[in-house]
Formats: sequence, C-alpha cells, structure tokens
Amino acid sequence: MSHALQVYLEDPEFEALRSWAGERGWTLSQAVRVAVKALTRPRGEEDPLLAASGMVDGLPADLSERFEHYLGLTFVAEPPGRYGVATKKRGRRASKPVRR
Repeated sequence: MSHALQVYLEDPEFEALRSWAGERGWTLSQAVRVAVKALTRPRGEEDPLLAASGMVDGLPADLSERFEHYLGLTFVAEPPGRYGVATKKRGRRASKPVRR
C-alpha cells in the first residue's frame, strides 16, 4: 500500500535535494524514498558491504587508493587472430575481438 505525503521545504533545502537527486538521475520522490529508508533502517541491521570488509586475505595495503590500477592488471585481452587465417567454423560467424 502506498501513502501520499506532502512536505514543505525551504528554498535552499529544496535546491539541495533537487541537485542531489539530479546528480544521480533520480526524481525527487526517489531521493526522498531513499533518504527515508536510510533514516528508518533498524539500528541493529548491519550494512552488507561493511560486513564483507576484510573477508579476503592477502590484498595490497593500498588497494582502495589504487583500485583502478589493480583492476587493470586483472584484465587480459586475447591477441587478435593472424591475418588470413580462416576463423569460420561450420557456417557460423566469427566473433569480433574484445577491445579493452
């Protein structure tokens, strides 16, 4: 069941809310719903992302600061096929190489 709620905001508060929602691509209603859910969550409920913190041993000490660097090291692109080598098998189209 949904309920309507009318709220009056001062101009600075309204502009801040509109700006905050716009940065995320949300409507004002969506922004208010998210804020209400965050403020009314039971105190004992643990944040699942924080609960996952520290689950993996052996990570670099500077992982949070150099995340993009380490993420880039995990991607391995296959080299493109040699020129002139047939890539078709049984009438199926060869897929294009992945560009990263």
